[in-house]
Amino acid sequence: MSDIPHIPVLYTHVLDAFANIDDGIIIDCTMGYAGHSSMLLKANSNITLIGIDQDQTAIDFSSKKLEEFGSRAVIKKGRFSNVIKEIISEYGVQNIKGILADIGVSSLQLDQKDRGFSYESDNLDMRMDKGAELTAEKVVNTYSQEELEHILLEYGELRNYKKIASEMVKNRPFTSAKILGDTLKSSLPHGKKIHPATLLMQALRIEVNDELGELKSLLKTIKDSNFVDTKVAIISFHSLEDRIVKQTFSSWTKKCICPPEAMRCECSKDNDIGKILSKKPIIATNEELKENVRSRSAKMRVFQIRAKS
Repeated sequence: MSDIPHIPVLYTHVLDAFANIDDGIIIDCTMGYAGHSSMLLKANSNITLIGIDQDQTAIDFSSKKLEEFGSRAVIKKGRFSNVIKEIISEYGVQNIKGILADIGVSSLQLDQKDRGFSYESDNLDMRMDKGAELTAEKVVNTYSQEELEHILLEYGELRNYKKIASEMVKNRPFTSAKILGDTLKSSLPHGKKIHPATLLMQALRIEVNDELGELKSLLKTIKDSNFVDTKVAIISFHSLEDRIVKQTFSSWTKKCICPPEAMRCECSKDNDIGKILSKKPIIATNEELKENVRSRSAKMRVFQIRAKS
């Protein structure tokens, strides 16, 4: 583990989830600093791993880290919702046996204060792709109060979203996450486990990177691509993402998709595409929590797309 700049969350569970894949391709939709990717390549000696990331810093690091695996490691830059379609077209659905997505910001991105993800940052950036146009500074300083209320409620689940949005508009412009958090401190929720600005930062980050839209697009692509005998594992870090994954996986198991008002079933009753392998979300063990405190909010759900009969 010493060669990995951070400990990837739920790493033992990820290895277990993909343990029986003997060949073909595993796609790591959120490669980051190749923590999960390198482990999967070592554990599954005959697979090819395709890693996707939009962060050039992560790509530069991971390119060197995965050199030892030669042609078995392929890296592609971009948003996973788009790149996965290119991979499917290039390699074919029949060859893709595993899909992993670790949704959200990486530990190293949080630690790099110049990226603006941390509430202690001296800027308001939060872009996973530094080439993207929208920044947190633009959101905070140019969005209308109604638009700010929407993202604070929907993405931060902040109960006093109206007051927070009003204070943001009243006190802007803001130039740093630290100043933003300090200014709004009295309006933000105070708990024992998380910093008062955590949910605020979460809401801004999700807006800047369209994280929920990306997740929904990925899941739709997986559903529409007719994969064969493919395992899908999604790791999320807050209730919004986990709810989307849970509801989507559940919908994938429905045999009948007729509308509720239908008098009788008129579909083929064979619309399910597989089965849920994790009845409850998989969470970190006590041992992992001791190694990596950030794994405390990680939840993984696993789905097996069935082989065609």
